[in-house]
Amino acid sequence: MSLEGGCACGEIRYRLTAAPMIVHACHCRDCQRLTGSAFALNLWIERKFIEASGGEPVAFRVPPGSSGKPHDVFACGKCSTHLWSKYHAAPGDTVLLRTGTLDDPTAVKPDVHIFTRSKLSWLELPAGARSFETFYKINEVWSPESLARWRQLTGL
Repeated sequence: MSLEGGCACGEIRYRLTAAPMIVHACHCRDCQRLTGSAFALNLWIERKFIEASGGEPVAFRVPPGSSGKPHDVFACGKCSTHLWSKYHAAPGDTVLLRTGTLDDPTAVKPDVHIFTRSKLSWLELPAGARSFETFYKINEVWSPESLARWRQLTGL
């Protein structure tokens, strides 16, 4: 899999050299606030599979949310496009990359909808969509391939 993307002004470009482990549509209040939308669509991937070029993303810390731990958002220093986040509650060197920054965001779709307890009432999920009121148990949801990558990365 080779997906490419970048920020709005083109200062930062990236290429993914592996498929994501999973794609989340997150309906938590933090994601709603940060995106100014109904949810954030993020692909979870190891940082080593993101080949970035151009400017260096600027990180800013978001106060603890539902996980009880802060996370860092990495954005373009010129146009402020949010590219990915590092959640400190998640072990291993992984990020959640904003799929809206892909050149072709239609190339991925959500595997799961999470934190639907705060989903906006007017938003209807697709029929048959996997959804969870909060988070889920990784061992019960991820594909065997993604679980193998996760175990190799975290030792869990």
